[in-house]
Amino acid sequence: METTGNAFLRLVKIMDELRAQCPWDKKQTIQTLRSLTIEETYELADAITQQSWKDIKEELGDILLHIVFYAKIATEQKQFSLEDVIHGVCEKLIFRHPHIYGDVQVENEEDVKRNWENLKLKEGKKSVLGGVPAALPATVKAMRLQEKAKQVGFEWDNRGQVWEKVEEEMKELQEAIAENNTEHIEEEYGDLVFSLINYARFLHIDAESALERTNKKFIDRFTRMEKEAITNGKNLAEMSLEEMDAIWNRVKQQKKES
Repeated sequence: METTGNAFLRLVKIMDELRAQCPWDKKQTIQTLRSLTIEETYELADAITQQSWKDIKEELGDILLHIVFYAKIATEQKQFSLEDVIHGVCEKLIFRHPHIYGDVQVENEEDVKRNWENLKLKEGKKSVLGGVPAALPATVKAMRLQEKAKQVGFEWDNRGQVWEKVEEEMKELQEAIAENNTEHIEEEYGDLVFSLINYARFLHIDAESALERTNKKFIDRFTRMEKEAITNGKNLAEMSLEEMDAIWNRVKQQKKES
């Protein structure tokens, strides 16, 4: 049976061959790969949302290829090697898990997370929030900021308090709407969404995943509505809202019954 190590070395060998012989692979740089890597990451996220293990396996392979590709380019530029990358993450994991590789005692997952953030500060991070990438999608970034702030005790005691904050932000948004101040409306809307994301954490759900499920549900229902309209010889653009709403409700009911 082929070992993991042999499989990994096979990939490295193929990457070396492609970099030397394939015109497309020869031309790639870390800049040209960047957008492709982002695309592959989103494809993996889609596969995870759909819980498709077949697609997860494929997308993990694509991302692994990208990691090897970046390391190959870095070696050519005399910056670092693939071995440096692997050893670097190994050392980081050992350092940040003193409860496994040292004598630190932990009671639960929250202790582990708290220790992790404290150790990152010792590594030179200037802020607990410093590890959150600026380019993250806003919903994911909000969750990460809230999770990191929690590790130093900046956290509500219970979900009831968080919901009170949501209601407070809803009221402030209504007040901003009454003022008809666009900038203020946007600010208060952002505060409300941030609070709802925080509430999702207290419900132990992932706000990004929840929203993506709703996106997919909307796409499914809307395309079903389009198909039914076409079957009836109609065009959505020519229909009234009441007519579309009637089809929408039928589609929802059909989905529940299926």
